[in-house]
Amino acid sequence: MSQARGYAVKSATSRFEPFSFPRREPGERDVQIEIAYCGICHSDIHQARNEWKNSTYPMVPGHEIVGRVSKVGSKVSKFKAGDIAGVGCMVDSCRRCPNCKQNLEQHCLLHASLTYNGTEQDGKTPTYGGYCSHIVVDEAFALKVSPKLPLERAAPLLCAGITTYSPLKRWKIGPGARVGVMGLGGLGHMAVKNAAAMGAEVTVLSRSKSKQADAKRLGAADFALTTEAATAKKLAGRLDLIVDTVSADHDVNGALGFLKTGGTLVLVGAPPSPLSLSAFSLIGGRKNLSGSVIGGIAETQEMLDFCADKGVLCDVEVTSIRDLERAYERTLKGDVRYRFVIDLKTLA
Repeated sequence: MSQARGYAVKSATSRFEPFSFPRREPGERDVQIEIAYCGICHSDIHQARNEWKNSTYPMVPGHEIVGRVSKVGSKVSKFKAGDIAGVGCMVDSCRRCPNCKQNLEQHCLLHASLTYNGTEQDGKTPTYGGYCSHIVVDEAFALKVSPKLPLERAAPLLCAGITTYSPLKRWKIGPGARVGVMGLGGLGHMAVKNAAAMGAEVTVLSRSKSKQADAKRLGAADFALTTEAATAKKLAGRLDLIVDTVSADHDVNGALGFLKTGGTLVLVGAPPSPLSLSAFSLIGGRKNLSGSVIGGIAETQEMLDFCADKGVLCDVEVTSIRDLERAYERTLKGDVRYRFVIDLKTLA
């Protein structure tokens, strides 16, 4: 065992504090990654504060991890010491259920081992995330990160990148498609970049006019204020797909009216309270309401390669691990463009 140094919360109301915990020595198929950067996902806040009512403590959050491989097991073939690697939202799965066999490990039917606030495949060893010095993971759940990418901007691709890339691929978005992105935050700005890189015409749907200039800079062709009555007429029946990234309570009924006949609104944000939905919003025009969560390991690697090829990167603000409380507060206020990333050198 080695001792990892990180920061943890001990309860839903406690502040982050230094925390040391054991990591296993790399097994024959494991890699050890010295973490350089870890993004702060909105789900980290939900989990740390037990807003989804499934949190266990002490908790070391973080599932947008990039760093350098320092050790490899004797049977590892995918990595060598010195390689750059990433870890996303999972560190293992059962690998034998129908979903796992279809590269849908995120939907493992038996037990997906989440990177934090979960357990290893033994069902009892707690998992701790990336707000720390290093992580040990089976090579099958580690991702190759192009050395030409700036690591601090690549880290959030491991969640924000794949969370928005996956539904765009599933609905075969490409040139000629019209995509709406609801919300322009950590997830939303990556949805805009990914959809635009795929050749789609992107419209940002927002409640804040202050986001308009950024929407265009990020690649959107259009911007619409959902608070204006004229938007409903302007966008009625226009969009093929809406990627809804909002993690707070909001109205989806109006947005469903922006879809073409047979169009889809896919939820990737996770509000803590149930959304209100009128059946008539779906019946008229046989609209579809769907959901999506990250992607499997193969699709995540595909996304990383796509982003390296297209130059798609997260807009980030690098912060110290000692400023986690302030970063969380600013994230909740929407006061970051567009993702906080922790520089783990600040652990020293």
